Amino acid sequence: MTASPPGRCLPRLALCLGLALVLVFGAAEPGLGQEGDELLPADQVTIASTLDVDLTNSFATLSLYRGTFGGVSVWYVITDVSDAALAEELGLNFAPRLANISNGCPGCAQQVESTDPILGRGEVTFAGTVDFSPERILVPGPGIGFPPMGGQAGAVAGMNYSPFVQVGTSGVVYNAPIIATGDGPFDVIEHSNTHDRLMGIDTDAMTADLLFVRAFSHGEDIFYLTFDASTPLQAVQERGTFTPVLGQTPFANASDHPDGARSAIFTFTNGQLGPESPPAQGGGHVVKDGLLAETANLENTELLEALREGGDAHNVLDSFPTLDDPALAGLYSPLWDLRVGVWSADAVAAEENVAQTDANEIRQLAAEGMVTSPGGVPLGSANIVINCPVLGFADQAPTAPQVEPAVPQGVPPADDPARS
Repeated sequence: MTASPPGRCLPRLALCLGLALVLVFGAAEPGLGQEGDELLPADQVTIASTLDVDLTNSFATLSLYRGTFGGVSVWYVITDVSDAALAEELGLNFAPRLANISNGCPGCAQQVESTDPILGRGEVTFAGTVDFSPERILVPGPGIGFPPMGGQAGAVAGMNYSPFVQVGTSGVVYNAPIIATGDGPFDVIEHSNTHDRLMGIDTDAMTADLLFVRAFSHGEDIFYLTFDASTPLQAVQERGTFTPVLGQTPFANASDHPDGARSAIFTFTNGQLGPESPPAQGGGHVVKDGLLAETANLENTELLEALREGGDAHNVLDSFPTLDDPALAGLYSPLWDLRVGVWSADAVAAEENVAQTDANEIRQLAAEGMVTSPGGVPLGSANIVINCPVLGFADQAPTAPQVEPAVPQGVPPADDPARS
């Protein structure tokens, strides 16, 4: 069973089956870029098992896996794992701090049953699933559209669901989000039974096309995927699944805590607007210039063009698995602790609210008082957690922070906003 919009029909098919049929049922083979599409070189992809990254249409093609929940088919992908040997063997991001995810939160990792101890190699029964039936709604706020006036998540986690799973009593933790349910037909236009970032699915070839995000890390342009958020409005903004249990993961304001599982991600409420980033960045930019309120699918070519030109929020990641220092690379986690930055009125008036590309540079700006959290308090965690595995980099791999941190990177008390 395939599901993809028109324009991607198999060459051996003389005709598509008609627009209405193709929109939902599909006659295309996902994962195959069309002639002229720009593809990311394989050596610039961190999830080595990725089949393709289509830069023209902003999607990555990943291997698809089938499981069940209550006897119903569920379809998932795997992006990260906490075990180094398995990361190498399976072509996944190595995220050692995922092993800490259950510290103080037993339900943060979902235990699944499998006929094989390695996830994806046997029949898998999930303990929870996702309801993709709600309509995703984002109501932009006045002016630049951010913050939104409200919204409704297009997918909601059910009881016992987490995208982070362990097979039986194994201590190995995988990032394995469910992206579709049922046996088809799959709706990749309005996403009534699929993730809001699923652009195409092929359950014969076992591939999934997922809309990625353009961002920055350590001064470089990078790409990541996004699947879940711990609050409903953030899930709307991520085009992801509302998964509240992620808000209990360890720990807020603790990017470098040895027992934590979160890393910091920085966004801005009032960065500059415009179609390109830099200089544009942040919530207002992605709502207005990235057409965030619209539904994402391969038929929405205006939205795809806006994202390609730089319409994503261009958040800044505090860790990345390609960093030269093994200790820093080992801090990578797909669990991101959101820091919401607000430029000062003086910075905005001086047009200094330009796109930032390095987490420590943002910390320096915060130390100077140019950036705060909402309400003027010191920049720190909003205690909103998002599941965003890194995918790759556009040109050069991130290798090191661009500046030293503004504060020591030790382990101050958990409620200290200065903590990284």
